[in-house]
Amino acid sequence: MSCDASGSGPSGVPILRAGELAPGRSKKFVLSCGGREIECFVVNWQGQLRAYVNRCRHIPMTMDWGENQFFDEAGEFLVCPTHGALYEPDRGECVFGPACGKALYAVPLVEQGDEVLALCPDPIPD
Repeated sequence: MSCDASGSGPSGVPILRAGELAPGRSKKFVLSCGGREIECFVVNWQGQLRAYVNRCRHIPMTMDWGENQFFDEAGEFLVCPTHGALYEPDRGECVFGPACGKALYAVPLVEQGDEVLALCPDPIPD
């Protein structure tokens, strides 16, 4: 899915239906922001949805180690498969690895009716 979220106001881009993503699951999506396509992902962490740009803060590599797989084997952290950085799912902060102390770029989410919409991150990462 690729839609332009820039200039669309608070309505955003639909990425999933409310209740569609079970706890511990994740899903990738693409936003068009500032004339660029940005790959992102949403996770359900303990019943709360959080979304991030799909890019490790150490080296700009994608975070999924399999299709829509972002959690470590224990389901406790988001893991970068390149260097093993671990990020807290609720805040996106790196707590282990070379990006320690940095946070993933958050993607704002808005619930509208039975849909979950994503907005472009601010700032838009390079």
